[in-house]
Amino acid sequence: MAVATGAFLIFAVSQVGTPGPANMALMATGARYGLQAALPFVAGVVVGKQLIIWPIGFGLMGLADRVPLLFEALKWISAGYIFWLAWRVANMRLDMDTKSAKAPGFKAGLLVHPLNPKAWAMTTTGFTAFVSAGTSTLNATALIAICLFTAQIVLHPIWTYGGERLARAVAGHTAEKYLMWTLAALTVASVLYVLFGGGKA
Repeated sequence: MAVATGAFLIFAVSQVGTPGPANMALMATGARYGLQAALPFVAGVVVGKQLIIWPIGFGLMGLADRVPLLFEALKWISAGYIFWLAWRVANMRLDMDTKSAKAPGFKAGLLVHPLNPKAWAMTTTGFTAFVSAGTSTLNATALIAICLFTAQIVLHPIWTYGGERLARAVAGHTAEKYLMWTLAALTVASVLYVLFGGGKA
């Protein structure tokens, strides 16, 4: 009656560290504004994951079983929001020296994971695959929350910094447009894979 903490931490790192809507948003933000300016957004993304971990842990998925159409609708609304973000990314231009531009802040970051279908799938998998029957809900939820938080505070800034480094290499060049369109395309592809691929969460 416990959480397979070590195995789940490996799973969490594999999921948080791979491309998905959140990481594409972080990379694009880092590319546009740089890591330092993007840190409040990064913090919001990290904390935003907690906004779905705890409700899932305390029975939100039971409601999903009782009202499946509601959750199906929320899934597509969430995907639509991520697609809109991808469109904005595609039309961004880097110009990291622009003083008037303001990076998205903590509140914007809070929305990323609650509207990210990969985050919901990943968190649900954590509870269904790594928690033994009869485990205390509080203990299970706290351990999963801590593991994901740890993976995020390490890996999310790395994705953001990667975007900054890419930006410094291509800003002002022809490749800039293609970078932003590629980031947008990867964001859309990651959502479509979660919705239709049925593979990795």
